[in-house]
Formats: sequence, C-alpha cells, structure tokens
Amino acid sequence: MKVVVTGGAGFIGSHLVKALLERGDEVHAVDNLAGGKRADRLHKGAVYHDTDIRDTGALDTIFSGAQLVFHTAALPRVQYSIEHPEETNDVNIGGTLRVLIAARDAGVKRVIYSGSSSAYGDQEVMPLSEDMPARPKSPYGLQKHVGELYCRVFSEVYGLQTVSLRFFNVYGPAADPNGAYALVVSKFIKQALEGKPLTITGDGEQTRDFTHVSDVVRANLLAAESPLVGKGEVLNIGAGRPVSINTLAQLIGGKTVHIEARLEPRHTAADITRAQTLLGWKPEISIETGIAELKTLAKL
Repeated sequence: MKVVVTGGAGFIGSHLVKALLERGDEVHAVDNLAGGKRADRLHKGAVYHDTDIRDTGALDTIFSGAQLVFHTAALPRVQYSIEHPEETNDVNIGGTLRVLIAARDAGVKRVIYSGSSSAYGDQEVMPLSEDMPARPKSPYGLQKHVGELYCRVFSEVYGLQTVSLRFFNVYGPAADPNGAYALVVSKFIKQALEGKPLTITGDGEQTRDFTHVSDVVRANLLAAESPLVGKGEVLNIGAGRPVSINTLAQLIGGKTVHIEARLEPRHTAADITRAQTLLGWKPEISIETGIAELKTLAKL
C-alpha cells in the first residue's frame, strides 16, 4: 500500500520508513530536514519529499492515494520549545492540523500520531495512565497534547480514523547526539566516546521510562492495523520500567559531572495496559540490552 511518513528523515520516522519498506509498502517520506541531513536516515527505496508539513498544497499531492499516514514530524525537545514557543507552536500544532486536513481530503484510512509523555507533566501517582488529566509543563508538552485532541476531533467530526501514541523517552541507533537538546542516551554515548564526563542534570535521581525505537516502530505498525483503535484513542508506548539517570550513566560507564537541573518532570513511568489490550503490544528490549547494543555499535 501507499504509506506516508511525515518526519521520515527523523530519528523515529527513519526507523519506521525502513520497517515499512521491508514489508513491501510504497513509502513516501515528508521531511524538510530541519533537524539536519543524515545519510544513515535516508533509506533507498523510499520517495523523499523535501516539504514542510505546513504546506497544505504539497501535502494534498503527496497524500493522494495513500492509505496510511504516520505523523512523526515535529520540532521536538522540551527546552527548545521553552526558548522558541511561537516557532514550535506553528509546527507542532499548525503542522499537525494541516496534516489532518490533507489526510481527510485525500481519503486516507488512518493517521497514526506520534504523541509524547511530556503531555503528562508532573503527576502525583505512578505509573502514568491515559485516564490522568494532561498537565504539561512546557510548550512542547502542551503542543503534543493539542495534537492528540485534534486527532480525536477529526475522528469524531470528519470520520478520519486516528490513534495517538504517547512515546516515553525513545532511544536507539541513529539518534542525534549533537546539539544542546540531544536525547540523554545518545548524548552520554557521545561523551563517553570522546572521553568526557557524562553530564547529569540535577541530582540524577529523576527517572525516565526509556523505550527502544524498535519497540516504538512495532507499536506504530500495530496501531495502523488494529481494529480496536481508530477513534482518537491515546495509548502509552513505554518500557513500563523507569530507570534513573544515574543508573543510565552507570550502564554506559565513565565519569560523571552534575550540572544545573532543568524544568522537566521529576519522574515518568508508563502504564502500558491499554496498548497491550488494544494493540497486543508489549516492549521487548530492556534498557540493559539496548544500551549494550549501542555501546557495541559505538565500539565503546
């Protein structure tokens, strides 16, 4: 089938493109390379469109004849959104609206939206379940939550099948280790390779539910096919096992240094019951296995 992946040259999107190609789909990847161009994320066999997701006219053409749209494109990172709230709002909310409009007008069967656990913010109870009220602490968390709401409304009002997957701290091969907003796992790997101390924000006892990208890809594929979703449901996609940043640093190895804490939730832990029930999904790669894989790839 014809499938579109927005953000197809991004971290999660590129892994998804690869999986779709391997199963024989006609894959169209939409990406303006705002996050930089990387050869390891461009897969032979996919059709790449150097297009901004806010360009509705271009999306109309690209989406024509597509049955599925995986919407992974975004300007990510909590801290970046705090420093650039207007820009990230335009892309993460405005861009998502344009993707949904184009999908509706093209007769797309289902849109699978990449949400974020940052929509939860700080909660008093763990693990985090989808029934809890969203309490985002950053523009990014708010923007991703609004995207979920738009997906539900488009299902209810226009009959477009949608499902939102709330990802928890995705890591794995091809994650970008560079820049001030790099994900902690890839940043630690890079620092270890360079012989530098691993920089831990705050006391390092904050916990995250690190989820391997291959598990995330599998959740996307299941969400595209499950007859039990499609009406704007929100599903947690996490490992279900929180790990402290200090523990993560120990798994990678090397000296550490603590820097000032950032504005971010203290703990995250996913209740994945709903994804297990509606998708038949559960994580398969532990943090120990995933970090060992990355260290082998990096020759650490």
